[in-house]
Amino acid sequence: MRDVFLIGVDMMKFGKYFDQSIKQMTAQVIEGVFKDAGISKDQIDAAWFSNSGWGRLAGQDAIRGEIALRPLGIERIPITNVENACAGGSTALNSAYMAVAGGFFDVALAVGVEKIYHPDKLKMYAGYLAGMDVENISRTLDFFKKYEAMISIRADQWPEEYAARAPRKKSKSFVDDPLGWLAGLPARAKAGVKSGVNMFENAVIFSSLFGKENFRALVKGGLAQSHSPFMDLYSLAARAHMDQYGTTQRQLAVVSAKNHFHSSLNPKAQYTRDMTVEQVLMDARVSFPLTRAMCAPVGDGAAAAIICAGDQLEKFGRWRAVRIRASVLGSGRDRGIEDEDIAVRLAEQAYRQAGVGPKDIDVAELHDASAFGELHHTETLGFCGEGEGGRFADSGATKLGGSIPINTSGGLESRGHPVGATGLAQVYELVTQLRGEAGPRQVEGARIALAQNGGGNIGLEEAAMCLHILEAPAKQ
Repeated sequence: MRDVFLIGVDMMKFGKYFDQSIKQMTAQVIEGVFKDAGISKDQIDAAWFSNSGWGRLAGQDAIRGEIALRPLGIERIPITNVENACAGGSTALNSAYMAVAGGFFDVALAVGVEKIYHPDKLKMYAGYLAGMDVENISRTLDFFKKYEAMISIRADQWPEEYAARAPRKKSKSFVDDPLGWLAGLPARAKAGVKSGVNMFENAVIFSSLFGKENFRALVKGGLAQSHSPFMDLYSLAARAHMDQYGTTQRQLAVVSAKNHFHSSLNPKAQYTRDMTVEQVLMDARVSFPLTRAMCAPVGDGAAAAIICAGDQLEKFGRWRAVRIRASVLGSGRDRGIEDEDIAVRLAEQAYRQAGVGPKDIDVAELHDASAFGELHHTETLGFCGEGEGGRFADSGATKLGGSIPINTSGGLESRGHPVGATGLAQVYELVTQLRGEAGPRQVEGARIALAQNGGGNIGLEEAAMCLHILEAPAKQ
C-alpha cells in the first residue's frame, strides 16, 4: 500500500441556491479544487462523484458524475458514481484512496454535490426517508415504538421554562384591515388550491414509492411531516441517553451553541450567527429534547478533494500536502441496544491503521446532524468515557481553546448538511486546519485530525459510516 496525500480541497458556501443547478455547483468547486492543488484537469487519472437526490428531484439518475463533469473537461477517465446517503462524500474519498493506495491510479478526484432544498416541503423531507428501509416502514415504526416504550422521557415533555416561544407573526384579520383582507383573498385562494393539488400529488407519489400501507403508516407515525424523520430518531436516542446517564437538554444546547459560535468564524458556513445556550433552548421545538438550532438545516452545496500517491508527490508540491493516515468504511448491523456501536468498531480500525489513539487527535469533525450526534460520538470515538459526553461538552473541552476542539467548521448543525457533499466538507475543514489556514477558528498546533461521517439508518445505528484520520504537512 502506498502513502496517499490530499493535495487540493475546496467547498462552496453552503446555503439555499434556488438559481443554481447541480452542474453549476459542481463547476464552482472543480475550479476551486484544481486551483488549490495547482494542477490541470488532464493530470487526473480517475474520479468519484457523490450525490443522493439529483434523480429524485430532477430526474437525473444513472450517470450523474459523467453528466456533471464532462462539460468541465473531465472525460475519458473512469468516473464512478457514489450514493451512500449522508456518508456519500466520505465514501467517494475512501474509494479514491483505496485505488491510489493500491497502485491503480496516481492522482484522483472526489467530489460531492447536493441540492436538497425544494419549494415543496413534503417532497423535500420525503427524500430523507430514502436513507431508511422504505419497504419496511411499518416494521421500522413498530421497532421504534417498542424502543420508545422503554424510555421514561417523552417526546412532548418540554420543560416549563422553555415552553414559551416568540409568537408567530399573524396576518391581519378582516376586523383589523377589511380592505387589505379582501385585496389578499384571490392570492390566498390560489395558494389554497395549489396546496391542495400538491398534497394530492404528494399522496400519489408517496403511495407509489412506499406502497399504500406504508404511506398510511408514515402519516400515522408522523414521519411524513415538516422535518427530517432522522430528527425523531435522534430525539429517541437522546432521551434514552438522558434516561441512562442523566444527560440534560442544556448540555445538548451547549454543544449546539458551541457549533454556532464556531460557524460565526467560518464564512463558508450556511449559518454564521452566534447563538447563546439560552437562545438554542428557546428556539422552535422539533422533538424533545431537540430544538431547531440543535438540528442540521436543509440546504445545498458542493465540496471536492484531489489526492495523489506519495511516490508522486514531488511533482505537485509537498509543503501543503496532508497525509491520509487512515480511511475506513463500514456498514451497520442488526444488533441489540447493549451491543457495540458501529462507530466504536470502526474507530478501533481507524486508530490501528493510523497508529494513533483518541488522545493524539488535535481537532475533529463529527457527524452532528443533531447536537446529540456529536455528543454521542465524543463517547464512541474515545474522547471521553461512555455516558460522559454531556459533562465533557459542559467542560469546554470541545470548544476552540479546549483539549479537543470539535466541529470548528460549525458542523452539520451550522455549517450545513447537503447530504452528498458533507463528508468532503469535513475533510475541507480539517485540511484547512492542518495547513494552519483557518484564520480566527484556527486550532493552534493541530497535527492530527479525525473526520467521522455517518449515513442512513437501519435499526439502532447508521447504515454506513466512514472515518478518516489526517496528518499535517511536514514542517519546512
